[in-house]
Amino acid sequence: MTVLAPAWSLLLLLLLLSPRLHGTPACAFNHSPITSDFEAKIQQLSDYLLQDYPVTVASNLQDEELCRALWQLLLAQRWMERLKAVAGARLRDLLEKVNTEIYFVTTCPFQPLPSCLRFVQTNISHLLQDTSRQLVALKPWITRRNFSRCLELQCQPDSSTLLSPTPGALEGTELPAAQPSLLLLLLLLLPAAPLLLLVTAWYLHWQRPRGSAPSPGEQGPPTSHPQDTLLEER
Repeated sequence: MTVLAPAWSLLLLLLLLSPRLHGTPACAFNHSPITSDFEAKIQQLSDYLLQDYPVTVASNLQDEELCRALWQLLLAQRWMERLKAVAGARLRDLLEKVNTEIYFVTTCPFQPLPSCLRFVQTNISHLLQDTSRQLVALKPWITRRNFSRCLELQCQPDSSTLLSPTPGALEGTELPAAQPSLLLLLLLLLPAAPLLLLVTAWYLHWQRPRGSAPSPGEQGPPTSHPQDTLLEER
């Protein structure tokens, strides 16, 4: 059995534990990937493109500090790749210059786009203006922050899942009619109880069949005998 030297044992242990030492995947920049003339490159592309060319942007990204800017640049970079695939030589060159400015986002191991993400249509000029704003916001912090917590795009919570209702959320909701309490109903019927008893007795008296046997104490009609009938016929 071969016994490893202490130095080799320590190296092997570090190799085995290295993923845990790193923790989450890294998304940090030692040198700024954002150049000083990115605004001029974006403006050149904007001047050359049709201003109303349709594109889509995410409308419900979570407003996380600096993460949102990084997420929007990630989505904008994907549009640059799509446009390059269908553009002519001159336009492709301008697209490549802008794409180079935001290509640094691809060095971060982002998770796949979440299914909750919603997209709305806008035009290319708005997308380029927004790209310029995000680069301006990130430039002072790009080498001073670790963006590892931004690797999973997050959506704003859906209004239907919020615990507290928003103003007007209950408008148009019909409330159920209030039911009278049993005690109130009894108090209303109590004064009419004697009258109800009298009406019930009168009703039962007149509903009794005519040929029913008289109750004890009641005097029925005289019973006729056969001999009395014969005497009357004579």
